[in-house]
Amino acid sequence: MLEAIDITKTYETRGVETKALRGVSLAVADGEFTALAGPSGSGKTTLLNLFGALDTPTAGKILLDGQDLGELDATALADLRLAKLGFVFQAYNLIPVLSARENVEFVMELQGVPVADRHRRAHAVLDQVGLADMAEKRPLEMSGGQQQRVAVARAIVSEPRIVLADEPTANLDSKTAAQLLGIMQRMNREQGVTFLFSTHDPMVIDLARRVVRLHDGEIASDERRE
Repeated sequence: MLEAIDITKTYETRGVETKALRGVSLAVADGEFTALAGPSGSGKTTLLNLFGALDTPTAGKILLDGQDLGELDATALADLRLAKLGFVFQAYNLIPVLSARENVEFVMELQGVPVADRHRRAHAVLDQVGLADMAEKRPLEMSGGQQQRVAVARAIVSEPRIVLADEPTANLDSKTAAQLLGIMQRMNREQGVTFLFSTHDPMVIDLARRVVRLHDGEIASDERRE
């Protein structure tokens, strides 16, 4: 489903070049539950962003369902993200003027889901993540952990084919983290949703059926646990 082919990503800051990824090749099949692990600066978030068409590689190709993302214009990329991808950002990226419910409904609104269906699905998923009583609260009225749960709810509510999650359990207590991971496991098992995590969390790594470890922008190991 997702494939990185000989990907290099270089950033330049004040004339200094930093190679975040160095010739990475990785294929993620439909239905995987995979963790990208490694220390800060290893390149895992960069790779996740490239897979999600949020950034472009300096060299190499990213393919989604065989389509080279580098061949698509901005409108086509936006349509692809809306149709196939769900995102959990480390910084939450919630819309501050919207309530938790409205944030969760936002992607469905863009997809043209009828109002009644949006409300029903948003309330159901907020209940799943333990935030039914916070549905009308805005992000600034919530703790970091509560905002993270809203971000997860927004990512999964439209049942995308692929969920890309950057440190999805950050700022969560172990009980809440286990609850959210359980929801994701059920979606993976019962609906075939593909999950790709960037994580430091041993809980996520332990539950993953595949762990790809990165170090200094290169793949250090690739372990499958069937």
